[in-house]
Amino acid sequence: MAYDFDLYVIGAGSGGVRAARFAAGFGAKVAVAESRYLGGTCVNVGCVPKKLLVYGAHFAEDFEQASGFGWSLDEAQFDWATLIANKDREINRLNGIYRNLLVNSGVTLHEGHAKIVDPHTVEINGERHTAKNILIATGGWPQIPEIPGHEHAISSNQAFFLKELPKRVLVVGGGYIAVEFAGIFHGLGAQTTLLYRGELFLRGFDGSVRKHLQEELTKRGMDLQFNADIERIDKQADGSLKVTLKDGRQLEADCVFYATGRRPMLDNLGLENTAVKLDNKGFVEVDDLYQTAEPSILALGDVIGRVQLTPVALAEGMAVARRLFKPEQYRPVDYKMIPTAVFSLPNIGTVGLTEEEAREAGHEVQIFESRFRPMKLTLTECQERTLMKLVVDAQTDKVLGCHMVGPEAGEIVQGLAIALKAGATKRHFDETIGVHPTAAEEFVTLRTPVGA
Repeated sequence: MAYDFDLYVIGAGSGGVRAARFAAGFGAKVAVAESRYLGGTCVNVGCVPKKLLVYGAHFAEDFEQASGFGWSLDEAQFDWATLIANKDREINRLNGIYRNLLVNSGVTLHEGHAKIVDPHTVEINGERHTAKNILIATGGWPQIPEIPGHEHAISSNQAFFLKELPKRVLVVGGGYIAVEFAGIFHGLGAQTTLLYRGELFLRGFDGSVRKHLQEELTKRGMDLQFNADIERIDKQADGSLKVTLKDGRQLEADCVFYATGRRPMLDNLGLENTAVKLDNKGFVEVDDLYQTAEPSILALGDVIGRVQLTPVALAEGMAVARRLFKPEQYRPVDYKMIPTAVFSLPNIGTVGLTEEEAREAGHEVQIFESRFRPMKLTLTECQERTLMKLVVDAQTDKVLGCHMVGPEAGEIVQGLAIALKAGATKRHFDETIGVHPTAAEEFVTLRTPVGA
């Protein structure tokens, strides 16, 4: 049978656009459907605008520390509306770039909500299109638990478009999104409380990293409340919010921000018209080739719930395009040693195994750890400390994990990720000459194991 397209992609986020562009470059006839915004979560309501807000929040520290270097500043004034307007302008620019990337690659762009009619047919804007392969790349969506008064809370989607900076913000959640936005609101001057139902935030990260960040955020005056959860939210006559916790305590806020998880975005997608299966968390089930239970339908990115990071979706999109249309170039995505950053203030950078994971996997480990006050702060009153940590296999000398909390942690760990991916040993680190004076050189001057 002749199809209208070789590949029909539903979702123009990072993974979908990458798959579409390269499939078209390999000679396939490709279409992409998008119902919201080009670039997906990352470009519009995720990592890009969030990083811009993190930059904005960081200026408060720079102004505070400038006097130690001889700068006299008048009292700094912050305008939320200016930051948001400039952020919007940059996102609009990126939307245009994504549009040009698709169109210039020869991809047909359909703007509207696409629904799968059968394993080879998609309907959009009242028209039907057939495709040999359909790729689901619709991403995720924030979830707010349906407690009484949940309609008064916001998620990350709304946070980027607030008309003004709230004076008192209650951030709910213990993952990286909660930690990052708590840092943004706090850095920009809001009275910020981070509320998490568990013992300590950032579950799954190295224990030293979690504890160190807790200490640094507490030093900065952020209110951290663990083992706490919300029972209900009530809006007051003056517009403020009264938040009742499950332990009976009450807090007052002007904004309650939930960052307690994301769900796969599969609303009205028509999966019931196919053999596609979902796992017990609602994500699309795929095999190692991103194939669903329906042979003609594939899925990737956040919607499959594996590693929900933009660069991972990009790699998955490339893998799908190559396997379908350039098989001689195909290579599977390697999910080991994926570096990640959390743009908290201070930043976190990490790659490889945590100390806890290494021990659970049966490794006999050596831990190398350093905590120090960065050189930039020595002329200031700021007492922030940086953490650097290596997890090493004592038998093979191989570096299993690398973790950092401090300025530019993501930038530093990106380079170290290449070394770990290549199988670097502690001896390789020891024999590498440091760049002086930098914080990064500490990673190649760690000599004594902790506890040795």
